[in-house]
Amino acid sequence: MGQEMLNTLALPLLFSMLAGTYAYLRFPDRRTRVLLTLILFQLVGAYGYRSQPEMALFSLLALHGLIVFALLLHSLQTPRPELAPERIRRK
Repeated sequence: MGQEMLNTLALPLLFSMLAGTYAYLRFPDRRTRVLLTLILFQLVGAYGYRSQPEMALFSLLALHGLIVFALLLHSLQTPRPELAPERIRRK
């Protein structure tokens, strides 16, 4: 009975780590939405851990949290591109 939550959350958390890292690195314009999605996956996993605490699920959540934290830290350190000034046509 104790393995149910781990079996339920293992593949979604692994997928979110792999796909989220790929999307974060491949599409810089979508980074904020990717980070939000990863944080929401982390919250779902935390609820699952709260329902049925296990060491294996905690380890998976710790790894997921480490990846989310690293991507968030990278996002905060990366300078934001500034908008180009508008060009005004003169007649």
